[in-house]
Amino acid sequence: MLLALFGVRLWHRRPRDVSQARLPKWMAAIDSFTPVKIFGLALLLSAANIKNATFTIAASASISSSGIPLGQQIGALAVFVVIASLGILAPLAVFLIAGERARNTLDGWKNWAAQHNIPVMAVLCFVIGLKLLGDGIAILTG
Repeated sequence: MLLALFGVRLWHRRPRDVSQARLPKWMAAIDSFTPVKIFGLALLLSAANIKNATFTIAASASISSSGIPLGQQIGALAVFVVIASLGILAPLAVFLIAGERARNTLDGWKNWAAQHNIPVMAVLCFVIGLKLLGDGIAILTG
């Protein structure tokens, strides 16, 4: 429930004019990172960021309550972590494959992320919060 309310709060606090939207500090600093630092950042963001930690805990709870064997649970969580890291790893892969030719594409992605970061996080928090609330109600009633 708190995650859904956090999503609503983010939505109401988003900049009305997308030209006023700014990148988070960590995202603005990525331009100067080496590929090794990008990989480390992907791992850190998928595990240590408070929003991502919330999603990881929710995913872990869903996976652990699924009733599948422990090995499959570990595999499912590993897949979740890889998918959660794609937002950082995809641009890294584009840069490693295309080098300097990828600069325009990556700049476009960065500008889009700056303009839409808060609305995307708001909707994501709201939807996942409602899903977790529904799961909790289902467990309590069933």
